[in-house]
Amino acid sequence: MNMPTGEKGMGKRGWGHFATNASPELGEFLKRYRLPRNYAETAQRWFVPLAEALATCHKRAGRPLTVGISGSQGSGKSTLAALLCLLLEQQHGLAAADISIDDFYLSHAQRHKLAHTVHPLLATRGVPGTHDVGLMVETLERLTRSTGSLAIPRFDKASDDPFPSTDWPRISAPLDLVIVEGWCLGTPPQAEEDLAAPVNRLEAEEDTDGRWRRYVNRRIAERYQPLYKTFDAWIMLEAPSFDCVYHWRLEQERKLADRLGDGGRNSRVMDEHGVRRFIEHFQRLTEYSLAALPQQAHFLYRLDEDRAIVSVSCPRPLGIRGRRHLR
Repeated sequence: MNMPTGEKGMGKRGWGHFATNASPELGEFLKRYRLPRNYAETAQRWFVPLAEALATCHKRAGRPLTVGISGSQGSGKSTLAALLCLLLEQQHGLAAADISIDDFYLSHAQRHKLAHTVHPLLATRGVPGTHDVGLMVETLERLTRSTGSLAIPRFDKASDDPFPSTDWPRISAPLDLVIVEGWCLGTPPQAEEDLAAPVNRLEAEEDTDGRWRRYVNRRIAERYQPLYKTFDAWIMLEAPSFDCVYHWRLEQERKLADRLGDGGRNSRVMDEHGVRRFIEHFQRLTEYSLAALPQQAHFLYRLDEDRAIVSVSCPRPLGIRGRRHLR
């Protein structure tokens, strides 16, 4: 399936209605995500056609679709997921919701138990093996097959623990499309021989026998890959290299501190040193994803160091299949 481009992908009402200064939907979106006004131009050129393609795919399938967005930390996945939901609802009349793999992290206590029984590095959230995959499977199943008001898990990164279930937002199901985003989403396991040599100082000094990275690799193969196979379409935001991730991630932490209003002093918001060590946990899989995932994407957006899109392509044809159960 080819993705429409430019003006042809705007739908019946067109971007002109949505992107005008009078549009309360866009104004609120830009404000919520702290985006510059010229982000509307980015959306018009690159993402309105994408929403059109997904809407067409849904029409052909005649069933709810699950769409994955992969990309390194700070690449803009959550912003794109939210924008697609807005476009699908406003331009195409489709019920859509976005969820993040980050909202399925194990609790602080659960990860510290893994740190004690498996490897100390599992105390840090992020890598495969630190998510509640069962809860994610259950949530996706409910969003596409159940009816009524459903609670969606949320994780509080400032406290490093899930929000209480009583605080989870509720949405009406079933949905037409579920947009799932995550930094490691879709990443396959590595070959055993590729795990031998450490990729950075963290692995060399704190995973000397490779036990941590092999555990992560096994979890990808056993728990994450079966889930990924149920997705209908894949979008990738491809960073130019891992070197950009530090700066992008630091920007995320500063925005989080601003939202908290205390500069992050009374929370677990990371400083520059904390961010630098933190992203070393993800270097291996980020670099592997940059090598392995582009050719597997249905919609591939290549980014520059400033996260501006430099090109879009469709490496893999988008086919429609019958319903698959997640369990």
